[in-house]
Amino acid sequence: MRCDVLAIGTELLLGQIVDTNSAWIGEQLAEAGIDSFEHRQVGDNLSRMVHALRDLLEHGDSVIVCGGLGPTPDDVTREAIAEVMGVELERRDELIEWVSALFTTRGREMPANNLRQCDIPAGAEPIPNSVGTAPGIRAPIGEKVVYAVPGVPYEMQLMWREQVLPDLLRRAGQQSAIVSRSLKTWGTSESGLAEMIAHRVDAQSNPTIAFLARGIEGLVVRITAKAPTHEDAFALIEPEERAVRAILGDLVFGVDDETMESVVLDLLRKRGLTLGLAESVTGGLVASRLVATPGTSDVLKGSIVAYMTDVKRSLLGVDAEHIVSEAAARQLAGAARELLRADVGLGVTGVAGPEEQDGQPAGTVFFGLAVGDEPVEVVGTRLPGQREMVRQFATITLLNLLRLKLLSMA
Repeated sequence: MRCDVLAIGTELLLGQIVDTNSAWIGEQLAEAGIDSFEHRQVGDNLSRMVHALRDLLEHGDSVIVCGGLGPTPDDVTREAIAEVMGVELERRDELIEWVSALFTTRGREMPANNLRQCDIPAGAEPIPNSVGTAPGIRAPIGEKVVYAVPGVPYEMQLMWREQVLPDLLRRAGQQSAIVSRSLKTWGTSESGLAEMIAHRVDAQSNPTIAFLARGIEGLVVRITAKAPTHEDAFALIEPEERAVRAILGDLVFGVDDETMESVVLDLLRKRGLTLGLAESVTGGLVASRLVATPGTSDVLKGSIVAYMTDVKRSLLGVDAEHIVSEAAARQLAGAARELLRADVGLGVTGVAGPEEQDGQPAGTVFFGLAVGDEPVEVVGTRLPGQREMVRQFATITLLNLLRLKLLSMA
């Protein structure tokens, strides 16, 4: 069974709305073991919608159309499906009663425009919408089928679970599962990572291995397997994951939904350590990413964001000649540990750009790690990209240095 996705809406093409629905549907199809080879976006144009539907149905068994079921004139998903079926739209009395009742229960009168949502292609079936005014559509086209669902995410997701997925699984005849394990890495390039496990990639057919570049979230090695059940699929993944981990070692910082922040916080928590920060070039990004993770308050003492040189000197006691230097990073980390009375102090200083500073080019960053009573360690590096990328890369690099330090203490 192949099921592709067609997202409707000119706002998607203009970048005004991000198409999260197709991504969510794709994930659900994979978990159900239903192949999906193509996701498309089409604006609110009847002829282009009809063309896309016919093309997708020519190559697949089913299509999920997401969006375009509203009451306004530009919502023409119903008309497009009817044209592909070669039928007219029918206004269903039972839908008129249902939509009218929804407005009555809300103490409102139904606008005339909402009658358009009661139009269904002849021969198709309405799909109940338990939380909205737009019924879905189940439209058989020969031995194939088109499902039209609302673009509102919570309406679409509920309709998917209650109506669309059960019908797709029935049509598929045999349920299988496609599952993935994502190993998140930091500390090497995409090409370097690929070289390290090239022989594993070349040798695999099920499971398969793919690489995903996620910017400030690192590089992801995704291992995917297909089997009759989720348990069988994970049984295929586990030995491959062990083999990949053996090669990559500490480059792997997390799995699936784990983030660098959540991993570092867990390591600190398990060791009973608190953390203090002194941030310059990152401007509070380190603290911001940490506090986005629930439960940070039992680990993070606080962050001192000292951007101007005189603040670093007067508040944090930095007396290094150059602010962008190993000496300054060392003093920032020590000050974070002492002033915030934390077990671990981190300091970061650098040049985000575009101009150089203290004779250092843009992208130069120094990291200080003050752990317990140990001498402060300092690491310097040159990060790529424009100003915001340097700040983001500096944040995850600093957290990764702390992660590696904590692992060495185990």
